[in-house]
Amino acid sequence: MRWANFVLRANGPAALLIPSVKAAVDEVNHDITLQFRTLALQVDESLGRERLLATLSGFFGALALALAVIGLYGVMSYNVARRRNEIGIRMALGAEQARVLGMVLGEVAILIVAGLVLGLAVAVSSTRLLASFLYRLEPNDPTTLVTACVVLAVSAVVAGLLPARRAANLDPMTALREE
Repeated sequence: MRWANFVLRANGPAALLIPSVKAAVDEVNHDITLQFRTLALQVDESLGRERLLATLSGFFGALALALAVIGLYGVMSYNVARRRNEIGIRMALGAEQARVLGMVLGEVAILIVAGLVLGLAVAVSSTRLLASFLYRLEPNDPTTLVTACVVLAVSAVVAGLLPARRAANLDPMTALREE
């Protein structure tokens, strides 16, 4: 069994060529089987693997971001709960809500900076391994790295904001009675 591919180009809709091509081939040989596919369909089929890889990468990236946000929220909530008495004493001695909010968000900032520095180091060093998966993108593309850092930093600030607000709105008398 032999296969041959031919490309036909038309000025109008390609579907209009099919009957005349079948008739012309039928005149030559009745045993020839023809299959017609558009170039767009062939391109879509050839990019299936890459699209699947991109979709899975996007899904797992979003999942990793969600897990990081949940983890940071959990760490900061635990830290605020552990330091509840200290925060209550600070507020009883006159610390303003903005000061307590800044204190907790400062701890979040330290975690963000440490995470970004470590993450950038790992990302830059591992790009050579992943270069074959990149299409029309440099392995250490500054725009991509900056965008990833901004998304992670904003997500981390959002994750730390709720525990920080909870600490800033803490009633000092309630916190001091718990001990």
